[in-house]
Amino acid sequence: MVDNRLLCLIYERQSVFVMPDLIRHQVFSWIPAFAGMTALGYIIAVVIKGITMINKTIATLTEKAIKGPGLSFEEACSLAGIIDDTNDLLLSAGRIRNIFKGNKLFTCSIINAKSGYCSENCAFCAQSGHHNTGVTTYPMLDQEKLINTAIRMQEAGATNYSMVTSGFALKEKDVEAICSAAAAIRHKTGLSVCASLGGLTEPMARRLKDSGITTYHHNLETARSYFKNICTTHEYEEDIETIKIARSAGLRVCSGGIMGLGESWEQRMELAFTIRELEVDSIPINFLNPIAGTPMQDRKLLPPMEALKIISLFRIINPQKDITICGGRERTLKDFQSWIFLAGANGVMIGDYLTTKGRSSDMDIEMIRDTGLEVEKIEV
Repeated sequence: MVDNRLLCLIYERQSVFVMPDLIRHQVFSWIPAFAGMTALGYIIAVVIKGITMINKTIATLTEKAIKGPGLSFEEACSLAGIIDDTNDLLLSAGRIRNIFKGNKLFTCSIINAKSGYCSENCAFCAQSGHHNTGVTTYPMLDQEKLINTAIRMQEAGATNYSMVTSGFALKEKDVEAICSAAAAIRHKTGLSVCASLGGLTEPMARRLKDSGITTYHHNLETARSYFKNICTTHEYEEDIETIKIARSAGLRVCSGGIMGLGESWEQRMELAFTIRELEVDSIPINFLNPIAGTPMQDRKLLPPMEALKIISLFRIINPQKDITICGGRERTLKDFQSWIFLAGANGVMIGDYLTTKGRSSDMDIEMIRDTGLEVEKIEV
């Protein structure tokens, strides 16, 4: 396990100055050898490195992100192309998170309220009817299960609770079930209630809002330019339209994607900028957890530092938005999970995912406490 108290030192040392690149690489070329390949050694290296210098380009663009008007697409791609200074990106993103979000975090939890039988052919998804994954399938869960799980997750430390259903869109009777459960959960808990139900119509969005649901989740999954490599059963513009409908109904919008699907760095930046243009409120970042039976089953996991670099770039591009780290975190980040906050995240999903197990919620709450950050419900 990584000692998170060392990570806290990084948060306290975010006022850095710039050294010429030639000098900084000569002076600190010994750090990787000293640190070795362990997460603990890497933290020591970042602390030493972070209190003394930062890449000039990263420093300049960080200030632009903080003070406005924000990065251009070309500038973001130039940051993505920096290979040797991931440490500096993480420190800069952590500084931005601290400026705009302070030391407050939120914790999300979900329930798979209706599993499988999905008509869409998303290449990563265990619940697609196009793939033979052996996933457990079932219709809409009953009200008692939806409500009791919400109560249990609040007791486990969650501030947000989302009911998620498979399929392109819900039928009327299932919409009514979700709305009824949402009203009961709002009455019985202090949770922010969210939903992820596929495509929306304007009347449906208004009903969800009236029932007490505050946030609507609908991932874009990947960049528009890469989407046809992932899904061919609906158009990217249909997902964009759902986001716009949710916003127009007064719902907060949560939309992000899955990293590690084979997309390029430029396509990752494309997704980050599409999200920025849509004025999404919260950005969930997932990392591919390859599922047997899907077209993505043989893809390799992203390296931990690459995953952290992605988080940092999404924070620099979207400095004032909420960023939540969700599925695939445990397998991809391993001992670097507490680094998500250094990299700019201010939210984390706890508990189980849709079809895969998460780690103990107690471990995640302990991780948050060890970093010195505080869990706080988002005020809507």
